[in-house]
Amino acid sequence: MKLQRKNRLRATALGVIAVSSALALTACGSDNNGGGTTGGTGGTASGAASNVKCDGAKGQLLASGSSAQKNAMDLWVKNYMAACKDAQINYKSSSSGEGIVAFTQGTVAFAGSDSPLKPEQVEDSKKVCTGGQGINLPMVGGPIAIGFHVEGVDSLVLDASSLAKIFSGKITKWNDEAIAKLNPGAKLPDLAIQAFHRSEDSGTTENLTKYLSATAKADWTYAPAKKWAAPGGQAASGSAGVAAQVKQTNGAIGYFELSYASSQSIKTVDINTGASAPVKASSANASTAIAAAKIAGTGKDLALKLDYATKADNAYPIVLVTYEVACDKGNKAATLPAVKSFLSYAASADGQKLLTDASYAPIPSEINAKVVETINSLQ
Repeated sequence: MKLQRKNRLRATALGVIAVSSALALTACGSDNNGGGTTGGTGGTASGAASNVKCDGAKGQLLASGSSAQKNAMDLWVKNYMAACKDAQINYKSSSSGEGIVAFTQGTVAFAGSDSPLKPEQVEDSKKVCTGGQGINLPMVGGPIAIGFHVEGVDSLVLDASSLAKIFSGKITKWNDEAIAKLNPGAKLPDLAIQAFHRSEDSGTTENLTKYLSATAKADWTYAPAKKWAAPGGQAASGSAGVAAQVKQTNGAIGYFELSYASSQSIKTVDINTGASAPVKASSANASTAIAAAKIAGTGKDLALKLDYATKADNAYPIVLVTYEVACDKGNKAATLPAVKSFLSYAASADGQKLLTDASYAPIPSEINAKVVETINSLQ
């Protein structure tokens, strides 16, 4: 956080929004056991969840989707359920693709996704959102870290071209000339690269491939998509699965949210973007990049357009924004109070304070204000 923009970024973080929605039919494990002092409908808790407003929330909720937001979700669910003991909330971490399918089939109250709904998915959502449709609510941002495990190498710089060639199988050894040129003086071994990618449809994959498509067109010839398209490499389930493989495999490289790298002490790649210096994967640097995002959605839809090709100093370009996908109208009366209450806590100052400590990045305050307004208007 020793950046020149430190104060501005902290101010941004206070107005930021968080991931959310995640709820399930059962309240599992220790994450559902709270330490709050008050609970029940309308109650508040002390400490980190001191401003939770339950507003009549009760019963069981079900949601699923993005594994990118799981670590933040775990914190929110724990604090929220400490305050609102009449509501059972548990986030089923699967993938963005699975979450959207569940939402459009009407089996979850809302879904977590690392990319906004496509037009055909919006149409599908109208079947379950009576009189309304699914909308994208940006809840938290963060860097997609490129984690690596090469024994004897503590720091590594790559650029878009070398990343594209590594993940498409065109660069196969760690001492390849293209990597050596970006890391003068580094002792790179004659070791095979083992590249790991997501096995299931993933918004994290889509955001990484959007970055590669925007910045390395000559070397990455595949369209951005949730499903991994390049040949070769090895697949693993979820961000947790990819991170686990990288941690235990010498010669490995993979992609996942920074929180997974931080919690498991996995080294991450600095990205040469053409800025004055390679950019580290950090919450602050991701915030700098996300601050340039524009709202691309219309009406209550708050889908964002990110600039993956940024060359601004201290702007980490491989970022994602996690959305909660919810009905603007047509929510079930029995679950609507809990949906609004939980999302409001996630978007609050208390909820946001938890994000940077968990290696996520805030959404700009101007966008956050619109998210809060939209949450309050859900019907």
